[in-house]
Amino acid sequence: MLSAVVASPELWSIIGLSLAVSLCATTIAALLGLPIGTALAIWDFPGRRGIVVTCNALLGLPPAVVGLGLYLLLSRSGPLGGLRLLFTPAAMVIAQSVLALPIVVALAHRAVEDLWEAFGDALMDLGASRWRAVPALIFMGRRHMLTAILAGFGRTMSEVGAILVVGGNIASYTRTMTTAIVLETSRGDLPLALGLGFVLIGLTLLISAAAFALAGRPTW
Repeated sequence: MLSAVVASPELWSIIGLSLAVSLCATTIAALLGLPIGTALAIWDFPGRRGIVVTCNALLGLPPAVVGLGLYLLLSRSGPLGGLRLLFTPAAMVIAQSVLALPIVVALAHRAVEDLWEAFGDALMDLGASRWRAVPALIFMGRRHMLTAILAGFGRTMSEVGAILVVGGNIASYTRTMTTAIVLETSRGDLPLALGLGFVLIGLTLLISAAAFALAGRPTW
């Protein structure tokens, strides 16, 4: 029975969509979050502390609330309804990006704070502007940055609430591993639910192991 589940095209379709959506969302969160977190660490401006506190508070952002907010934005009567993104993989990517972004920003900020304190004066003495220091600091703290990205990826892979609201869990279109597990368990199709669960747990363990390994190494 397990071999039949593994050979199921539906299983691999679900796994493929889950990885594609999560990778896209993590990439967006990284491209936005790493520079934002770095900038928050090296620039001092009014309201900066409030932004940092907010990003850290949003680490526990409820997925269902994010899904509801995006649903209202993307529904036909919403301000972005004309884009027709609701119940599409694109909407799921947006939802997961919103959830992963605070994680990447907060972890990048914490890493760069220490780097800026240690090497900020040296970078300025070498003639680097703060703008030019941003990519340099990201590179110097690349292992911690990778840890931040992995943490964001872990959040996207385990997400269910937000993508269920904006994706609709449509078979062969917006069904991911987490939403499929919920659905198949309610249907009583435990072999498929277990197969997806094993894959999800395996990916989560690999991500966590990589994150812990990187966090235990020196950054410079």
